[in-house]
Amino acid sequence: MPQHEYTPQKYVPIQANGHVENNPYRFPDVQLESTDGDTSFQFTFEAIRPGLFRTTFSSKTHPLPPHPSCPRPTIDFGGVKPTSQSTATQKIIEVGDVTATVDWSGPPLVTLQTAGQDKPIHRDLDFRSYVVDSAGIAHYTRYKRDTLHVGLGEKAAPMNLSNRQFVLSATDCFGYDVYRTDPLYKHIPLLINATPDGCVGIFSTSHSRGTYSVGAEIDGLWGHFKVYRQDYGGLEEYLMVGKTIQDVVRIYADLVGYPKLVPRWAFGYIAGGMKYSMLDEPRASDALMDFAAKLKTHDIPCSAFQMSSGYTVAETEPKTRNVFTWNHHRFPDPEGFVAKYHEEGIRIIANVKPYVLANHPEYDKLVSSGAFFTDPRTKKSAVARLWSAGGGESGEGGHIDFTSKAGFQWWYEGVKALRKCGIEGIWNDNNEYTIPDDNWQLALNDVDHEREETGKAIGLWGRSLHTELMGKSSHDALIDLEPEIRPFVLTRSATAGTMRYAASSWSGDNVTSWPGMKGANSLALNAGISLLQCYGHDIGGFEGPQPTPELLLRWIQLGIYSPRFAINCFKTDENDNTIGGVIEPWMYPEITPLIRDTIKRRYEIIPYLYSLMLESHMTALPPQRWIGHGYESDPEVWTPEVMAGETQYWLGDTILVGGVYEPGNTTARMYLPTSGAYDEGYLNLNAPHQYLPAAQWVDINSEWKDSIPLLARVGEAIAVGKNLQTRSTGDHRFPSPNAVEDDYRAIEVFPPKGASNKEYAYVWYEDDGISSKLEKATFTLRWSSTTETVKVGVEKAGSYTPLWKDLEIILPVGDRRSVLLRDGAACQRVGESRGRAVFRVG
Repeated sequence: MPQHEYTPQKYVPIQANGHVENNPYRFPDVQLESTDGDTSFQFTFEAIRPGLFRTTFSSKTHPLPPHPSCPRPTIDFGGVKPTSQSTATQKIIEVGDVTATVDWSGPPLVTLQTAGQDKPIHRDLDFRSYVVDSAGIAHYTRYKRDTLHVGLGEKAAPMNLSNRQFVLSATDCFGYDVYRTDPLYKHIPLLINATPDGCVGIFSTSHSRGTYSVGAEIDGLWGHFKVYRQDYGGLEEYLMVGKTIQDVVRIYADLVGYPKLVPRWAFGYIAGGMKYSMLDEPRASDALMDFAAKLKTHDIPCSAFQMSSGYTVAETEPKTRNVFTWNHHRFPDPEGFVAKYHEEGIRIIANVKPYVLANHPEYDKLVSSGAFFTDPRTKKSAVARLWSAGGGESGEGGHIDFTSKAGFQWWYEGVKALRKCGIEGIWNDNNEYTIPDDNWQLALNDVDHEREETGKAIGLWGRSLHTELMGKSSHDALIDLEPEIRPFVLTRSATAGTMRYAASSWSGDNVTSWPGMKGANSLALNAGISLLQCYGHDIGGFEGPQPTPELLLRWIQLGIYSPRFAINCFKTDENDNTIGGVIEPWMYPEITPLIRDTIKRRYEIIPYLYSLMLESHMTALPPQRWIGHGYESDPEVWTPEVMAGETQYWLGDTILVGGVYEPGNTTARMYLPTSGAYDEGYLNLNAPHQYLPAAQWVDINSEWKDSIPLLARVGEAIAVGKNLQTRSTGDHRFPSPNAVEDDYRAIEVFPPKGASNKEYAYVWYEDDGISSKLEKATFTLRWSSTTETVKVGVEKAGSYTPLWKDLEIILPVGDRRSVLLRDGAACQRVGESRGRAVFRVG
């Protein structure tokens, strides 16, 4: 792209008029106007909350984002009293332990510094901070070398984004390379720089395309810098300061919204495969019922099925996908089919795509109602080439313009019809909006933010705006039909705002490979930091060759320890590119029992995973975490190998998950982070079940038919349940003999090897698993240990009452101690589970 940079050099303060004392959006602490150049640019800076600051850089030619991805927050210092002092060209603002300095002796220069630190945690680039570049802007900041940069939604591995450059856009990157492809599916301009001395996040609210150079550009004059380039419009940016990454993530969640509640059923095994819904003979509905029967035969629990868009393919030529229609040859009785799947205990998540091909039965109606973009060259409905049938096949049609009232409403009614058919989840797919022209015009008759200077071109408003509004339309339709039930919208693409409406996402159309499995860990960690926290991958690979038995088992062993666990694919078939191959849990009979046992372990740990989700919803804490999370004082977590985030991660506070990422390898190298001198280390959950001190690199033995490396934090615990599908206590709409009552709970406790003078506590949360309004119970297990006994006590708070009455305590393999209540009464030993002693607490 051409470069047309211009940096206004001279600024003067301007006086705001009409100040209202109780206005929640008070006038900025600093408001400047440039006095050189043909166009006057305004720069503002204001303190919003402790650790949160807002900056803008705009003009009439470069307006602020007309539909920002988060609402403007109110001013709230929570009892902290800001102070400030000013000179003719500088203002210093102190809010708690953060000092913000704005200097305008040249181009505006913002510096943030935290108490006790000698160097700033953030500083704009001298003489080249806020820059005009053609129709957009650029923001230059100083780059801290050898530190950790994370975020940006979903970017190629490794996790550390330092020294790299990224396109801020979204695309349908079918069969991408997890280490090289850019962009991927998400558009979230959030970048966090993490150091042992503190963290700072920068977030742009624009939906415009752009780029982020994270120290990838070096210039002899300008030194080492980061630069955010935005193709269109002015800048609205939030600066967030905290001691840890999680501090910044929490501030970010206060801005854009916390992760949504996820229905409990969505934590089970989610099956899929494009082939099933593409079959004419046998009919797709019969093939899917046969799949459900095979699940029973192999004793594999399954909670949901992702039904690909084959159900919408026209019965006659051209056999293209027509969203919100049914192929009645493949599905003669849609309601009856969905009801039969409910009887099997399996929910349907239906694929929908936000475009309409020209042969769609309602295409002409949508054109006449203005539901699509307008091409300014023709003054008619904009036409794009769209994926239509098999791999690489296409046809002409239009993308839904969700700022059009007609388009938004048509989508809303289509989703409602699917829900009335019994479909439980909506799968917003192919929603990256890879349209060819930024000048296409929006309707803007269903958006409240139109201003004269913004115009109607999609470039300024941003293509990804429609990803957000598509999520809203799907979400609103589900909510309006069943306001008491939490909606489940699965989205492939996402913006910061999209996740106010979508409950879950995944890493898209990945490829079957050992590096693909490994690199996916990095994608998940950055996704969680960006508030995509019910996130996972297509286990085994969506595209590419079929996985070997070893790779498939390794991937399933790893996949059960992520928030979302799904096996879904389209394996390109040279003989019939419209159908493709599938990955089935029983495809290799020699390992089917091992896969069944692994999936059953997934069901056992759902109480632990579900509690982590409830915590995510309340606190924005990702279930899947970088291993430096909570261990920022350990210098080893700041080394390049650990900051890469490729080979291991935390699942909650308790389980340190490793992996084996090469065929034939039987060991994994893992680092065990330490919390300090009194750290009690780790327990290997696999043979030889040894205790391991923290603050060391270890080689963990891992035979592929046994398990991936799994370590438990000594002094922690996890809640577990039955190893099969259970019914959420609040959901009795779809009774099934395959779903039993959730009336069993146990806690796997990991006490220190010998006596300890410490008391430990594990907290977990439960609710009815389905209601839109959270009404939870908080349980706390407290315990202490000697060489002979483990003493436990349980406390409950909150109004929700689960079905289970007794609680079982499970000790590690080889632990022969007795379990006592804290009053000294002995607990009943009720047997063993895989070599672990089990005690019942009445």
